[in-house]
Amino acid sequence: MTGEDWGIVLLSLKVAITAVLLVLPIAFALAWLLARKRFPGRILVDALVHLPLVLPPVVTGWALLLLFGRMGPIGGLLDRWFGVTVMFRWTGAVIAAAVMALPLMVRAIRLSIEAIDARLEEAARTLGASRVRVFRTISLPLALPGILAGLVLGFARSLGEFGATISFVSNIPGETGTLPIAIYAAMQVPGGEGRVVRLAIVSVILSLGALIASELMIRRANPRAHVL
Repeated sequence: MTGEDWGIVLLSLKVAITAVLLVLPIAFALAWLLARKRFPGRILVDALVHLPLVLPPVVTGWALLLLFGRMGPIGGLLDRWFGVTVMFRWTGAVIAAAVMALPLMVRAIRLSIEAIDARLEEAARTLGASRVRVFRTISLPLALPGILAGLVLGFARSLGEFGATISFVSNIPGETGTLPIAIYAAMQVPGGEGRVVRLAIVSVILSLGALIASELMIRRANPRAHVL
């Protein structure tokens, strides 16, 4: 592994970790909403949350480009009000990874929330505990394995994100050149096979470890989940 290779690995880890931490509160709120609430349009919300799983990643990247580009509704506001742009920046890679990780994180957390015995919460409420205390002392600890599983699964998805990222922020070495993009770029260069092998091995080790950890946590959160 060269110094440049390690730089690619560190950039990928920074993007993946930032993405899952950024999207975690959103994922938890959506998982709680879908697991506990019944409201008109719930099926539509569920479908929209999981849409990045079935859309071609290139389409997701194109949609992000429309939203966060300098002429887009969000990107334009960021540029005019704060002088901030995410185009061709590692922060743009974080946004792409977060969007792609969100459905997997919501699913893992939702399974954990649905496995909580509501009678425990009801018993605590009848004993005088407030909703906040019930959530803090009962619901959140019981949902924690699913939250951790969602974090690890989202990390693995963020680490392997390619299509949406390259469509949205392109391949800028040292800025948006994450592991999968660097592997793809090395495949286009004569004599790049050595770098492809090195980076692919690192990618497999990191992703496999994250997936195994996520599966173990999901089984702990819901022992029946592995047979579904």
